[in-house]
Amino acid sequence: MDENDKKSVLRMIPYGLYVLTGQTEDGRVAAGTVNWVTQVSCKPPLVVVGVKVGSGPHEVIKAAGAFALNVLGTDQQAAAYAFFKSVTPEGQTLGGEPFRAGSTGAPILERAPGYVECSLVDTVEKGDHSVFVGEVVDAGVSQMPAGRLDDATLALRDLGKDIYYGG
Repeated sequence: MDENDKKSVLRMIPYGLYVLTGQTEDGRVAAGTVNWVTQVSCKPPLVVVGVKVGSGPHEVIKAAGAFALNVLGTDQQAAAYAFFKSVTPEGQTLGGEPFRAGSTGAPILERAPGYVECSLVDTVEKGDHSVFVGEVVDAGVSQMPAGRLDDATLALRDLGKDIYYGG
């Protein structure tokens, strides 16, 4: 296999950007920008998210048994970059973003266009990422976008021509 071709083809996969959050019962909070997200079932509503093994969100979500996916809006590039690194709560902000605790305890970013909260129902651990399967237990939209709903989501390509993931 040609390594450059493999990398190029894998980088052709489009990605939306989300902030994955979780909080354990003992108060540990973790958040990170993720892009491997998709809905895999309608009944029950299930989503999956790929999370790097050893990252703060990976450990917190496994311990908490729940997570939230905060959809980033097309104007939230700064938030995407803020959650590329580890963040800790400072009062009612996380990574500079105001938040509130959701029904699962996971932080909900107040300026995100929408979010889903999930109960962790399965984990597939392969390679350097785990796939968390979550059943949607709560959801919210801060303001209904005009037009196609998926046009409201920040995409990885919106961060610049040299920003890629995968390969």
